[in-house]
Amino acid sequence: MIKKVVVDPLTRIEGHLRIEADIENGKIVDAFSTGTMVRGIEIIAQNRDPRDVWAYVGRVCGVCTSMHSLVSVRAVENALGIVVPPNAEMVRNLMLGALTMQDHITHFYQLQALDWVDVVSALKADPKESAAIAQSMSAWPKNSIGYFTEVQQKIKKFVESKQFNIFSNAYWGHPAYKLPPAVNLIAVAHYLEALDIQKEIVKIQTIFGGKNPHPNFLVGGMACAVNIDGPNAINLERLSWVFQIIKQAENFAKQVYLPDVLAIASYYPEWTKIGGGLTNYLASGDFPMTHFNDLGSYKAVRGIVRDMNMSVVEEFDPMSHDGLVEYVNNAWYDYPQGKNVGLHPSVGETILNYTGKTPPYDYLNHNEPYSWIKTPRYKGMPMEVGPLARFVVNYAAKNKPYVELTDRCLKKLNLPIEALHSAVGRTLARSMECVLISDWMNEFYQQLVDNIKKGDYRMFNSTYWEPSTWPKKAQGFAVCEAPRGSVAHYVDIEDKLVKRYQMVVPTTWNASPRDPQGQRSAFEASLLDVPVHDAAAPLEIIRTIHTFDPCMACAVHLYSEDGKHVHQFDTF
Repeated sequence: MIKKVVVDPLTRIEGHLRIEADIENGKIVDAFSTGTMVRGIEIIAQNRDPRDVWAYVGRVCGVCTSMHSLVSVRAVENALGIVVPPNAEMVRNLMLGALTMQDHITHFYQLQALDWVDVVSALKADPKESAAIAQSMSAWPKNSIGYFTEVQQKIKKFVESKQFNIFSNAYWGHPAYKLPPAVNLIAVAHYLEALDIQKEIVKIQTIFGGKNPHPNFLVGGMACAVNIDGPNAINLERLSWVFQIIKQAENFAKQVYLPDVLAIASYYPEWTKIGGGLTNYLASGDFPMTHFNDLGSYKAVRGIVRDMNMSVVEEFDPMSHDGLVEYVNNAWYDYPQGKNVGLHPSVGETILNYTGKTPPYDYLNHNEPYSWIKTPRYKGMPMEVGPLARFVVNYAAKNKPYVELTDRCLKKLNLPIEALHSAVGRTLARSMECVLISDWMNEFYQQLVDNIKKGDYRMFNSTYWEPSTWPKKAQGFAVCEAPRGSVAHYVDIEDKLVKRYQMVVPTTWNASPRDPQGQRSAFEASLLDVPVHDAAAPLEIIRTIHTFDPCMACAVHLYSEDGKHVHQFDTF
């Protein structure tokens, strides 16, 4: 007998993701991913000055708070032929690196760790044992008996208070939890530490971008002047502050985050064979060391690995109309050419056509459109994007930093490279990437400082800034790597205004519904054959999907037409 399970919302923040699963004989035999919120910001971008659009599209997401602004200015620069100064390129790298590190740390500890960590079990731990285990993992200075005793007392107060808090609503005691109490205590302690470290990392965005979230960007460069002695510019004090933050983040990534993931993974060997899903991986590449148009200077390369074949890296051409298309056959959108037609994003449309049910839904009819997410494909193939995709592509490309770190971590776990194709592999890739980026941040910083020392203070290229210099029509694009995967923005400029704007974001690739050929995207594919111990407490569904770090867009509230609250879903 098939049991039907609905998890809505699935994410621990913002929500907007619904998973429906069919369970038979204790395993998932089919699954459906539904984006429950419309994204129409492409429409808002139309008829605006292309130099201003970064400020609008940056509001797509309040989690990866600067990514869309960065991609937007790059797309406009691509359309107008603008090359930014070297200082601006390094500042953008530093901001993207800070965003990615902060996002990965926040995701693992605040949004995913509790899928693997039983908080209540930590109350049974011996702090002395926790300290000994933690000290064997790294030289992190807080790994002491006194520290873990103090954390345990905090947890006890949380639990005994019976007030709503971050630990009050979960499946504690679920048999899918495998960590011993001592390791659970370590993880909860680092959960609390991560709350502090993640707010420090994003100060880099504030120093260069003026604020966070949604820091300032500028078509042609960055809106921050360099004056080593000036009080209101990027001066020596602010550069020193950036360096301190980089070192603080690097230490946490190397001494806490990656060791924690390796330790937790060692207790879940079965999950190195669960949750893999698709075997096609796509990476756009990013972190240019010269300028954005120089693909050969990227720290992370661009390409595709098909069928987990690590011997070949295929080309990814984001402007290929025969390659990249988006379908709306199972989405609540329309195309003038028909719902089963795939369109390249540069000629795509955002035409809303909701044909679903009024929330709260019962089980949706999957023979009809069932999501607010379009379905992207490359050469007919569904693709996974994100940290795991970047590691698979870069490992296959023999990118040395990726290969060395991957081999070292897999050796510690006694796992083959194929184990990356799993829920554990996806989680490990994110933590390894945080370590890699912490090293790159030092390089970006040093390159910026060295260039300033040479007397180059340029942050802005005014060439083609004035609309009078623009052609009547121009088309541009940028394809970059957000923390969750490949992002693409496409812009058409006509008569000095935006005529068309389209975005393909990471969770569009991963969370999209089936295409006209019936192929599943990454979320739906990853849930097949996942064991579920208790359909009423589907921890395994949440655990699997959270490894992707789903990000559906900024939060909204649902009300009836007369302003009354419609329904409330509980999540944890």
